[in-house]
Amino acid sequence: MAPLLEGTRAVSCTPAVPGLDAREWLASSGKTLAKLRVEHGAVLLRGFSPLDATGLGELATAFAGELRDYDNRSTPRTRVEDKVFTSTEYPSDQTIPLHNEMSYTASWPDTLFLACMVPATEGGETPLADSARIHDRMPDATRERFERDGVMYVRNFGLGLDLSWQEAFQTEDRDEVSAFCEKNGIQAEWLGGERLRTRHVVQATVESRASGRKVWFNQAHLFHVSSLPASVERELRESFSEDELPRNALYGDGSPLDAADLANVRAAYAAEEIAFPWEAGDVVIVDNEQFAHGRRPYSGPRSVMVAMA
Repeated sequence: MAPLLEGTRAVSCTPAVPGLDAREWLASSGKTLAKLRVEHGAVLLRGFSPLDATGLGELATAFAGELRDYDNRSTPRTRVEDKVFTSTEYPSDQTIPLHNEMSYTASWPDTLFLACMVPATEGGETPLADSARIHDRMPDATRERFERDGVMYVRNFGLGLDLSWQEAFQTEDRDEVSAFCEKNGIQAEWLGGERLRTRHVVQATVESRASGRKVWFNQAHLFHVSSLPASVERELRESFSEDELPRNALYGDGSPLDAADLANVRAAYAAEEIAFPWEAGDVVIVDNEQFAHGRRPYSGPRSVMVAMA
């Protein structure tokens, strides 16, 4: 075991016998891997035998029990097998900002299992950042405003510019969508045709169940329209009012996010970002509350799978 990168809590584990099956090591090592996830937040398994989708699902299930499906979706993914998915399928030239998985909801996965099948020719790293350090780095006024009000996520489906509600909720049945939203505290408004507007106010920070530390835990900076290229943001603002944008984030009281607060949030993420190059066969186990993750642009083929528990 060694630090993943100098100065970070995340660690890298390499087997004494090259090519050992990670599932066998997990079965024979007791709670070692679970303890590493709790203590270090992110664990890279490197030098083990490569896992396919079935193997990743088996490793994740053996580690954490039942896996969760990808419901209330915000990004396009393909189901590879059962509850193993592709990583987010955004164009290769785009950056996916650091974020905690599904922190735009009130129910999120505890642990992520990321497996690299094919590393990109260039770039394509999955950067990580310590969520507690991001929280502590935030200016007091910014942190206090977000913690007091929470974050409101507004999504407008049916505009042809983002996921459809059918893909996001994985159903063609409007009654199922309405029932899901009611159960999960999401305000849903059917606007005619295929249009659906949802509003959901949830947390900006949480206390990590593993470490007990306060962590920054939201996707306000990612959902906010300013996360898009300036030309795209300008075009969207010219075409839609604030509450009609395909997706956007506000303070929980419904007021627009302050540009200075967004700049502070993005600066905190940037200051804590770490990254390592993927190698074929790598598996990273991430405590989703303790560490945020993202994706850097890349060239060439790239295949990374994910399971959530």
